[in-house]
Amino acid sequence: QVQLVESGGGLVQAGGSLRLSCAASGRTFSSYVMGWFRQAPGKEREFVAAISRSGGGINYADSVKGRFTISRDNAKNTMYLQMTSLNPEDTAVYYCAVTTHYGVGRSRPREYDYWGPGTQVPVSS
Repeated sequence: QVQLVESGGGLVQAGGSLRLSCAASGRTFSSYVMGWFRQAPGKEREFVAAISRSGGGINYADSVKGRFTISRDNAKNTMYLQMTSLNPEDTAVYYCAVTTHYGVGRSRPREYDYWGPGTQVPVSS
């Protein structure tokens, strides 16, 4: 019903910046709350940020507040994650996801219905 593809991942040095994109297709993009998650090797997938359908509501994990910015462009069916001040602890596979339920407060992976394949973000020291 919804297909998602992340792009923009790649090696970045500590202190650097990177912008991830998530292209959506299959349904009306603006109908869904969307979010970013990440999973480091050997660790559980964790919430990063979520954004409301209109882009007016945003929720960030405490670990990324002040460093990451989530946004969306409904006309382009694309969501973004601008990451700055990256450190090795940010190293992970980053996933975009869609929930068919309302609410940017949804931060559990189980609350999201559609997922992209992920994009690797290695942060070197």
